[in-house]
Formats: sequence, C-alpha cells, structure tokens
Amino acid sequence: MHLSKIRLKNYRRLADIKIDLDSELSIFVGANNSGKTSVAHAMHFFIGGARDRVSFHDISACRWSDIDAFEAGQADAALPVLSIDLWFGVEQADLHRVIDLLPNLEWQGAMVGVRISFAPRSEDETLTRFRERHAQAQEAVAALENPEGEEPYVAPPRTLREYLEDELQREYEFKYFVLDEAQFNEELEPNEGYEPQELLRDQGRTGKDIVNSLIKVDFLHAQRHLSDSEGGSRAEELSRHLSRYYQRNLQRHGDDYNAIRALADSEILLNQHLEQVFADTLQRLAQLGYPGLTNPRLMIKSALNPATVMNSQDGAHVHYALNDEGLTLPDKYNGLGFKNLIYMVVELLDLHAQWLATEEKRPPLHLVFVEEPEAHLHAQLQQVFVNKVLEILAAEDDAPDGFHTQLALTTHSPHILYERGFQPIRYFRREGTGIAQASKVLNLSEFYRTTANPSRDFLERYLKLTHCDLFFADAAVLVEGNVERLVMPQMIAKAAPGLRSCYLSVLEIGGAYAHLFRTLIEFIGITTLVVTDLDSVNGPADEDNADDAEPVDGDDDENEVVAGSTCTPETPDALTSNQMLAQWLPGTNRIDELLGADEEAKTIAADDFGLGAIRVTYPCTVNLARGDEQIERAGRTLEVAFAFDNLEWTQEVANRELRLRVRAPQNLEDLARRLHDKVHSSNYKKTDFALALLAKDPDAWNVPHYIAEGLEWLEATLGVAEEDEEQQQGDAA
Repeated sequence: MHLSKIRLKNYRRLADIKIDLDSELSIFVGANNSGKTSVAHAMHFFIGGARDRVSFHDISACRWSDIDAFEAGQADAALPVLSIDLWFGVEQADLHRVIDLLPNLEWQGAMVGVRISFAPRSEDETLTRFRERHAQAQEAVAALENPEGEEPYVAPPRTLREYLEDELQREYEFKYFVLDEAQFNEELEPNEGYEPQELLRDQGRTGKDIVNSLIKVDFLHAQRHLSDSEGGSRAEELSRHLSRYYQRNLQRHGDDYNAIRALADSEILLNQHLEQVFADTLQRLAQLGYPGLTNPRLMIKSALNPATVMNSQDGAHVHYALNDEGLTLPDKYNGLGFKNLIYMVVELLDLHAQWLATEEKRPPLHLVFVEEPEAHLHAQLQQVFVNKVLEILAAEDDAPDGFHTQLALTTHSPHILYERGFQPIRYFRREGTGIAQASKVLNLSEFYRTTANPSRDFLERYLKLTHCDLFFADAAVLVEGNVERLVMPQMIAKAAPGLRSCYLSVLEIGGAYAHLFRTLIEFIGITTLVVTDLDSVNGPADEDNADDAEPVDGDDDENEVVAGSTCTPETPDALTSNQMLAQWLPGTNRIDELLGADEEAKTIAADDFGLGAIRVTYPCTVNLARGDEQIERAGRTLEVAFAFDNLEWTQEVANRELRLRVRAPQNLEDLARRLHDKVHSSNYKKTDFALALLAKDPDAWNVPHYIAEGLEWLEATLGVAEEDEEQQQGDAA
C-alpha cells in the first residue's frame, strides 16, 4: 500500500495541483518559491487536523476575490474551500485496512480516496456574524468626535476578508469525504454532478481517526542545528553553573582515588553498553561509504570525567577513533558535512523506529518529507545520501507485509538528480504573477514513458554528465559549444545586464543535438534561448534529393564541390547541417530561407502565463565596411560572425592572439573568404579563441549582433531589462 496521488486546492500558491508520487522516492524540484515545501506543510496541516496551524494567508491569493464577491452577494459566489485529495494504491490484501474508505460494496478499483477539506461551517452564518460585528464596530466609533475636515473613521472589520483574517479558525472546520475512483477521470477531475460521501463519526471514529490510522507523516527540516544554542531552561543553566563550579574546584578532589576509580569502572561499562546499543546504527552508517581508507572510524564513547560529570548534556559524545590503540577525537574535530549526514540518517532511523514501535494501531504507510538534504552536505555526500537512504531504512524495516515507507525530497541540488534520473522527479513550475501566482506540478515519469527511447536516453545520460541545473533555473540558454559557454557570461554582462539578476542554466548542446532537447524543454515549459551556428554546407546537385543529403563538416576540395562539404553561407543552394535549425526552429534546411527568416519564424510564443517561450538565434547577414568597400556577409560560426562584427579590431596586430587576423587581404571579399577558411582549417583551436577573448578588455569589442539580439529578447521576455542611464535621465527631465 502506498500514497499514489495527491490533489491540493486553494492552499498558498498551490491553487490546484496534482502530484503523482513514486511508490519509493519522489523528488520535488523547481525554482525558488514554486511551492515545493508547501506540499509538506499542507500534509502536516490537513492530516494533523489542527486549525491553529492555518492563517488567512494560507488561502491562495487568487481566491481572495471570491470572498469579496460573496460579500457583495454575487450569484454563485462562495467562500473558498481548502482541500486535499489523498489517493491510496491498494491491493486485495490491503482491503481490510481501507474498509472505511470503500465507496460501495461493488468497489473493484485500484485506488481508494479520501478528501480532507477546510471549509466554512456555514457561509450564511459567517456573513451574518461579520455584518453584526461590523455594525457594532461602527456604532462604537459613531460617538467619537470626528476632527473637522477628515473622513469618518471606519472601524475594523471593514470587509469580510478582514473579518476572516482574525476569525478563520472559528468560522472554518475540517470535513472528510470518501472519494469514488469510478467517478473521476485520469486527470482526477470528477464527473459532472458528483458529490462525494461525507465521513461522519461512526462508532467513535472520526474522519481524522480514519486518516491517521492509514498514514503517518514525518518531517526532516532543512534547518538542522547540530549543537545546542546558548540559553535554555533554568535547570539547564543551573547545570552549567554547577559544572563550572566543579571544574574550578577540581584540584581539591584530585586525590580522591575512590571517586576516580568508580568513574573509570563506570566509563568502561558504559562504553561497552554504548558499543552494543549503537552497533547496528553504526553498521548502517558504514553503508554510506564512510569511513573510507583514509577516514577515521566512527565510534561512540562516554565522557565520564570529574570536569563534565555534573553536566548532563556532556554524558556521552560521538568520538572518532584515530587508531586501534584507543586514541580518539571528539566529534567537533570532524567536518560539519559528515556530522550533518550522520544527523540526518540517525534522525530518519529515529522517526522510522518510532513508527515501527507503534505496535497497536500502527498506520500501514509512513511518509517522510526531507527538506533540502543538501544543506551542509557537499556534492559527494549528497549523492551518497540519496543513493543509500532507502537501503538504510530497508535494513531497519522489520515491519510485517503491507507496511510501507515512502520518501519525498525537496531539493535544489543537481547532484541529487544526477543519481536518480528522470523518473522520480516532480517539477514545480511557477505560473502567473501577483495575486494570480500559482504552480503546476509536472510528472517526469510521464515524460519518461511517452518520450521515444533514443531521445529520452540521450537526455538522461547528458544531464547526468553535466549535473544539469535546468530544473532550478528561471530560463535556459542552449549554446553550440564550449566557446559560447565560456564567453556567454561576459556577453550577457555587455548586451543584457538585466539577465544577471536571473538564474540561467547555460547548456552546451551542439547544433547536431539541440533538437533532442525539444521534448524536454517543451514538456517543462521553461523559457529558452538557443544560440547556434549557421553550419552551411554544399547542397546536392539534385534538388529532389536535398532532404536525403547527410552533410559532414570538412574542407572544400579545390576542384570539386562535394555535397555536404563546408561552404560559406552565400554559396548558391547551400543547406545547413544544423539539425536544430532544420527540425525545430525555423524548421528549414535552406540557408537562403534561414537568412531571410523573421523574428516570428525564429520564435515559439509564450503561453497564457508568459512562460515557455523559445527563441533561436544564429549568425545573420551583416554589413562589412573597409575603406570605400562595402559587402554583406553572414558568418558560418561564432568565430567568423565575431570577426565580421569586430572587423577593424580583430585585424589589429595587438589582437593577433584571437587568430582572426588576415595578412594583406586583396580586398574585403578576399578578407571575408580567408577568415572563413582560417576558422574552418584543421589547426584552428576554437577554445584558444575563447580564452584569448576573455583576456581582452570587454569594452573594446562588440557582442555579435545575433547573440546580442537573442539575449535582449530573453531579457525582455523575463521582464528584467535595465533602462539605460541616458534614457533614465531623459525620462526624469
């Protein structure tokens, strides 16, 4: 038995979300403020059934207008209801556990569901009480003298919304309903007119009792304090004072050998006891790969000595064995990361053990939320934790059949995704702004099932190789290669400085493979800029077979034009070998059509929430001028396009490290052709160009026109464009 699906409504920014949970481990990812942690808080609130854990601001902001409409008496207006639908996957052997949730005796489904709602006790009575309270407040202030010239004071509560801010916990209550799977479609949408059956108190069992008999929810929060803070209870302070007093007067008792011997004997016995008690736990910690060959072995050692015996908090410590002769160091001499790993594992084992220890009425399902396990953990320990945590809990699990533990992790760590792949990922996507802000949850296991194997396998392997942060970014920038990735930060600073306030995921994907990212980019709906090369090649002589050509980059033969060989973009009938341009945007392989494409052909528009816009940019035709000569050319790659947009600067002797300088060109046409040949020769190292460019003064060169255009589009799309100082001064004037 496991928790299969959740549907949450009107709770914070989770106005209406559906989450498919993995039966073992689900990983919640997404940008900041996308609602990942709110799922855990919602589970805590609804399953705990405590009204004091909710405030008015837990109601989704997009529902506040419903309160105003209800106060105004608009038809069909109603007060918002917060609710969560829990769908449990059950088998025949589990039916006796969920007998209270079976909708009827003919039920033969795979899931049983329960709805927990936090709803008004009576909408009409709430409105009546508000109006009475409002009238009383106005009567009370009517007798007050109003200063001349000022508007009359209106005492709170002025609106129903303001009334509920103070009285929500009294006006609302929890209600429980049985859900019939047969009355819902695959999207968890109920059939029209369906009303679920309310769970009323039956033989002393409330809806809350029934839910708590099925599931126990625990939390391991990100804020983990590994040492006691100063202060505390008075008893704690007294203990510290006594300990300090004893320590100051230690020399007076130095000759009390009976006391010293008693402490020594007790210490030996206590060490033996601690070794036995912690043997299983330390053995499971060893599965995390620690200690390694060079790391000290973990052991538990008592700290009974005259200086600390008075302090109950110092009765026992974690120590680290340095050798087999008994030399140890206290835990504070080891790294915080490993201590945090131990803390989390021991905490999880403790939560798990408490669940297992509930012999009577133990819930068959234990759901544990772990918030940001990467806090205080470096990359290697993050991977160890997510890899081994299920094994460690399984080793501890001596529960009978039918009892099950599920984990849900919220994380911002690409290293954790690296270990688990696509299937456990639940991507929280932010939608809307202001009071309309909300989130949508995408199930990447569905993407895994529906995407063709070659493309899916490529994406999963690529993301594992790059520790991709795509799922945490505000936008993605897909670049052609290593050169673009190296120079992109500097180009962003020059061409679109507003983007520096955003979290961009810059992925090096190459033109030949960019189209394989299409399914993933469009699935998660992330705003994306693709910066790629034109990659012009000679087309086949037979136009009818142009689509069957398989271009391969190479040097042109001096005497023969070979189909698929590298050529300049202005070559007649040239095609592109870039599959991004041919198969995605703009969707043509003809160079002349690519150079003539407008903005609309290069762009996929955003959705209704302003998300998911995609734009491709590649070298375009620019005007070259030198002396009295002028021609129009397009660069085949970034390096040539950069030279065209910085023609005079790249031809200076001082910038020869870029290897874009052409000696004694006959004319501008010759210069453009030789630049193309130089960059595409076998001994030209593109990475050296990027590194040499980074060493130059960024104010001395211009960002290539096509890259600047794309970055400015991304800046405007994300709404982070910075106004020019001169423009600001002009506006002020």
